[in-house]
Amino acid sequence: MPIPDRRAHPYALAAVSSLAQALPGMAALSVATQLRQLVGMGFARLPRPGAGSTLQRWQALSHVAQHSLSLAKLYEGHCDALAILLELGHDRGETNETWAVWAAEVPGQRVQVLPQGDSGLAKLSGAKAWCSGAQGVSHALLTAWLPGLDQSQLVAVELGHASIRMNTGAWQAVGMADTLSAEVAFDATPATLVGAPGDYLRRPGFWHGGAGIAACWYGGTLAVADSLYRGMRGQSSEHPAFAYRAAAFGKVDRVLAGMAALLRESAAWIDANPHAEAMATALRVRQAAEAAAHCVLEEAGRALGATPYCRDAAFARAAADLPVFIRQSHGYRDDAALASAVLAQENYPWAL
Repeated sequence: MPIPDRRAHPYALAAVSSLAQALPGMAALSVATQLRQLVGMGFARLPRPGAGSTLQRWQALSHVAQHSLSLAKLYEGHCDALAILLELGHDRGETNETWAVWAAEVPGQRVQVLPQGDSGLAKLSGAKAWCSGAQGVSHALLTAWLPGLDQSQLVAVELGHASIRMNTGAWQAVGMADTLSAEVAFDATPATLVGAPGDYLRRPGFWHGGAGIAACWYGGTLAVADSLYRGMRGQSSEHPAFAYRAAAFGKVDRVLAGMAALLRESAAWIDANPHAEAMATALRVRQAAEAAAHCVLEEAGRALGATPYCRDAAFARAAADLPVFIRQSHGYRDDAALASAVLAQENYPWAL
């Protein structure tokens, strides 16, 4: 049975619909302002994954990603941070704080954490790369390293502290340019220990959160597919381009329908097995979402030509952002890890 969510939340299908309706009116605002508005309106207090409403959580992520992948990157990070804090006993309650999660590690570049006695407080030193939202959020959860241990320690930090420096020149991306990313340097920066060493990777929610990224990729893929959908709905079957565009649309339809079904199945499995090892489920849905994104980008581009890239701002932005976002996948390495996870299971994996 799904574990109960002790923090009551109002999220349901109606809330997902309300979120989708609110997003278009925010389009002219900065990504940071949009995130703050979503938090202030209560749209960022999503159901915890594995608590019975994982699909509703993923629907919210998908809607935001279809609206803006840069916003989705920050929104997903904020929602993931709240879920992690709750899972590790540090629930923030109702707050207007905005959060990010920075867990990427660059070889030879680790943030060091020095605990201050038994108080749960610590000091951070060193630089963290790949910090999405660094210039636009108020707080962050990040992985750091304790002296003499080869396990990361999760810490929480307030980003307004004077000891923090941000190198914005480290982020030169064209796609996902609006994520307010930077390299963040700490110099004896106050922080709070969250959980024990290794808890970030050990907790069941690690793979639940990883699977949720696929919902973001799916939403971004829909933003690309929408141009093809609108074009086909408004085009006569007598148009010279109709036949090959219809072939592309048919392929896109079956890919997206299969992807949506896998997302629904994966969400249901996580809710039914909240404490089970979810690595295979997460990698499968992520890799399938990446493949779907590649397919839709290819088919929509070939069918529609250069026009939407040059004259449709929403399509052009999604087509630039999506290839960058899906590179959060580790490609062949994740496929190999999926193979190992599936082969380690006793049951035959593909029975209907």
